[in-house]
Amino acid sequence: MNILALDTSSLVATVALMNREKLLGEYTINSPMTHSQKLMPIIDGLLSSLDLSMEDIDIIGVSRGPGSFTGVRIGIATVKGLAHSRNIPVIGVSSLEGLAYNTLYCKELVCPIMDARRNQVYTGVYKWVDYKLKTIVHEAPLGIDELMNKVKEREEKTIFLGDGLNRYKNEIIDSLGDRALFAPKFVGMQRASSIAQLALDKMDGGEVEVESHKTITPKYLRKSEAERQYEERMKRCGCIDGQYSR
Repeated sequence: MNILALDTSSLVATVALMNREKLLGEYTINSPMTHSQKLMPIIDGLLSSLDLSMEDIDIIGVSRGPGSFTGVRIGIATVKGLAHSRNIPVIGVSSLEGLAYNTLYCKELVCPIMDARRNQVYTGVYKWVDYKLKTIVHEAPLGIDELMNKVKEREEKTIFLGDGLNRYKNEIIDSLGDRALFAPKFVGMQRASSIAQLALDKMDGGEVEVESHKTITPKYLRKSEAERQYEERMKRCGCIDGQYSR
């Protein structure tokens, strides 16, 4: 069985192709180019380099968020198109779990953080238990101080990774001291191979339903800035839920 996986939840665009026996190939670009510019060329290039086509794909795994609203939408829309063309089943998994999966079988807590703007991060806390990734703190948008308080309660060393470190690494060090560890750069960003393996593991364990291009949807965790601003404008003009207040 061949699984094509992709993650566009951050600035990174990453695509991988895996079967039950091995990772066949992975292509990752971390650049300011938009996902609409780089995603399809990456997919086409990976398939071509392996002398394969979408006809050889049995299932598609995708990061459904949280993360960049635009990036997640592009990834989901791309998967919908690819899956629709061949009626390929789809598995959606958390981008945060995918990041945590990069730290395979470590003994410390694992805390991926993605910059959510507005002084928040998308985050969760995980731990490897009996070779399975368990959720300790469910994913949510949190302020960095609130996250630090939740991590401190565990009194364990914690590995941090993700693009939120670009902004909050110093605050984490100040709060946790030597209990804070940081993943190496090559595992500190999104990896489509982790999305592929996580999707397979969840499918095999009955933890996630296989979906179709009709049902797969993003998981944003909060409203977009555009939605929030629209609602504020509606409130200011006295319009609530599409009806003028009286």
